[in-house]
Amino acid sequence: MTAKHIVMTFQELNISKPILQALAEKGYETPTPIQEKAIPVALQGKDLLGTAQTGTGKTAAFAIPIIQQLDGEGTASGKRRDIKALILTPTRELAAQVGECFRDYAAHVGVRHAVIFGGVNQKSQTDALARGVDILVATPGRLNDLMNQGFIRLDRIRHFVLDEADRMLDMGFIADIKRLLPKLPRERQTLFFSATMPPAIAELARAMLRDPVRVGVAPVASVVDTVEQRLYLVEKPQKKDLLIHLLRQETEKSVLVFSRTKHGADKIARLLARAGIGSAALHGDKSQGARERALSNFKSGKTRVLIATDIAARGIDIIDLPLVINYDLPDVPETYVHRVGRTGRAGNTGMALSFCSREEEGMMRDIQKLTGKKLRSVMVELALEG
Repeated sequence: MTAKHIVMTFQELNISKPILQALAEKGYETPTPIQEKAIPVALQGKDLLGTAQTGTGKTAAFAIPIIQQLDGEGTASGKRRDIKALILTPTRELAAQVGECFRDYAAHVGVRHAVIFGGVNQKSQTDALARGVDILVATPGRLNDLMNQGFIRLDRIRHFVLDEADRMLDMGFIADIKRLLPKLPRERQTLFFSATMPPAIAELARAMLRDPVRVGVAPVASVVDTVEQRLYLVEKPQKKDLLIHLLRQETEKSVLVFSRTKHGADKIARLLARAGIGSAALHGDKSQGARERALSNFKSGKTRVLIATDIAARGIDIIDLPLVINYDLPDVPETYVHRVGRTGRAGNTGMALSFCSREEEGMMRDIQKLTGKKLRSVMVELALEG
């Protein structure tokens, strides 16, 4: 007989009452598997190596223990606040999302946080730092800039989180992280999270962590079972027609479309506009204000179709996003897992459709080899019938 998994509650994880109150106000009752495994380890002050797919709730897995530990130490009024926890994330969207989580979970405790990232004027960020913060959420570029200007010291850091380490590698930030490490105190807790574990990331983890507890909730580079995956065999010139056809079929659904390039995202948005389908493009060449508006309109349902590049989309966290379309296949197989992980989150079902041209068949073979799943293919002629 197979033993049933006993569903835990947050109360059973020794979380403090103020944080439990904040979780209840957000409607959270039971921890996700990564939270169930990671929170007790992190609360003990141990180093942690977490492998978890995107959408599994890992932000709370590190945010809750950090808030609780800092709150337990107390912050005397009038005393200068030093940065005691640093959370490093690869993109500004993800930094903003992590900052929102810290705000929500710390609603009833006296712990302050700030979020810093590039692409915007730094004054509001340096003003927040001057007022004093306990927790800093940062992207590597802006963190380095403000450190060089003397606004940030890291010598009092007791908790360091490297989030989305594999995306840091993709974006070329590993050298920045290696330069940062000597500036952190040797005596610290390090929490290291990555959806995938390529050799360079495994090597970085070994260098950063001391006797870590390893926790994981799914095979590395797998797609959650709640996502149905389909493959459309379609030549490149026909992709635009297939996309328009599918979007006209799914008129009630919010759809996230992935483009391999920023130029491609803009081109798809123009094609859809000519077809009378409203959409917005999200990528690194857009201003921060334009990116925030595009994301806000998509989350609220004002914009039904969002076309995004991989880097921009990493911070998109929408619990009930029903459909993801890979207009272009990614040239890195692990990226497919991150894309598909935007749907089927928090136990919801989702659909992921991938367009594969003749030139992309090698990419699809690599993806299927990585995930261990052969996708059911649909010929484009069938898809366009009627």
